[in-house]
Amino acid sequence: MALQQSQKTFYALDLNPKSFKPSVDDSHNLIKLRITDAEKDGSIRHIASTYDFQNNIVRDGINYDGKKIITFSSILKHETFPLAEILDDVLKIGQSEMGKPIEIEFAVELNHTNNRPKVFNLLQIRPIVDNNQSIQDDLKNISKEETIIISNSALGNGIHSNLFDFIYVKPASFDAKNNNEIALAVEKLNSEFLKDKKHYILVGPGRWGSSDPWLGIPVKWPQISAARVIVESGLKDYRIDPSQGTHFFQNLTSFRVGYFTINPFKNDGFYDLDYLGKHEAVYEDEYIRHLRFEKPLIVKIDGKKNKGVIFKA
Repeated sequence: MALQQSQKTFYALDLNPKSFKPSVDDSHNLIKLRITDAEKDGSIRHIASTYDFQNNIVRDGINYDGKKIITFSSILKHETFPLAEILDDVLKIGQSEMGKPIEIEFAVELNHTNNRPKVFNLLQIRPIVDNNQSIQDDLKNISKEETIIISNSALGNGIHSNLFDFIYVKPASFDAKNNNEIALAVEKLNSEFLKDKKHYILVGPGRWGSSDPWLGIPVKWPQISAARVIVESGLKDYRIDPSQGTHFFQNLTSFRVGYFTINPFKNDGFYDLDYLGKHEAVYEDEYIRHLRFEKPLIVKIDGKKNKGVIFKA
């Protein structure tokens, strides 16, 4: 289980000056490497353990024969760096100063030489935006006839009651080779919503925001920034592990965007495409359809139970 679940790859900043190119794309100068690459230069010695195949155990540290797995045991168990203590202090101080719970982004420098101290760098600190609308309904007892989408893996919390527009990628004509074109089509519609200061629900296959267009539609946040509910929908012949919003986590929390994952082909969630197909589109091309309803599409998300529902108008 440890080998199956352990991280196998990571992204690193490409420090080769010849390959660096200025870009607004955050992923442009990143390279994807395997854990074995980091093992060669020793950069994982503070965060990795070794799986001992002969004795079927995980040994702390990397000075053993066997496959290296990321466990952070040196930090969490042997306290070679007081990360837990630092995080506890930062979160307490941040909450005290901002008057509400916070979230942070940080980086740690562990591999200094010449007896230089290890360094904790606080990159971002921001308040967690609360949605004061609580869910009183038991979403487990909702009838499918009332809904367009039911998700058992929903991020967010609260109620969206002012969404009239629904944009979705057409499953029947979907082909991953067109994902770059789909991203541009969505961006064009999104710009109209920004201009009108309105919002919408967005549904499509694979991972929204993937840097690999074969795994999902490679949008950047500005291309879908008017969406207030985003859904990753698996298809029968396009089974991609969900991202669960990791590409846009900061924006999802800051703008209270709901993020659903559904896989109706394996009975994980519900998606009423027949209902959508009966409604006339205000815009349609070979990739996407944009529907506008006279009444709002109510969205309810129970963050504690990871349940999300989009109701029919």
